[in-house]
Amino acid sequence: MSYRERQRLDDIQAAVDAIRAHLQRGDLSDGLVFDAVRIRLLEIGEAVKALPAGLLNTQADIPWRQIARMRDHLAHRYFDTAHAILQATVDDDLPELERAIHALADALPDDDQSGEDASSQGVPADEPRGDESPRVQGRSRPAPHSR
Repeated sequence: MSYRERQRLDDIQAAVDAIRAHLQRGDLSDGLVFDAVRIRLLEIGEAVKALPAGLLNTQADIPWRQIARMRDHLAHRYFDTAHAILQATVDDDLPELERAIHALADALPDDDQSGEDASSQGVPADEPRGDESPRVQGRSRPAPHSR
């Protein structure tokens, strides 16, 4: 499993956690809570679409295609989203999705890179990477002033 795949699983878990936090503020009859939950469900669908089918197939009980289609519906037909569908998704589907995400994450080997991206590999700690400012006499060069 790649770092990006692990990140997508983390994204899904973060969205589930955010949905729970939104629902502590109110229910889906509150327009702001409804919109916040809808956006987080959209994020879940986007993350699912970025995961490889082989990985998703290990949790065959989860309707991954429906999750992806729901994302498309929420993104493109947002005026046509029924409260009852979102409520059923939150009540019935999120707990199973969360269980599956935990199972996928637990089955993956630990990354040896501990969250670093490939651009930092092989660069000694005292040398700047391409995205860092060079150091002059042990101090960072000051940022240019905007005018």
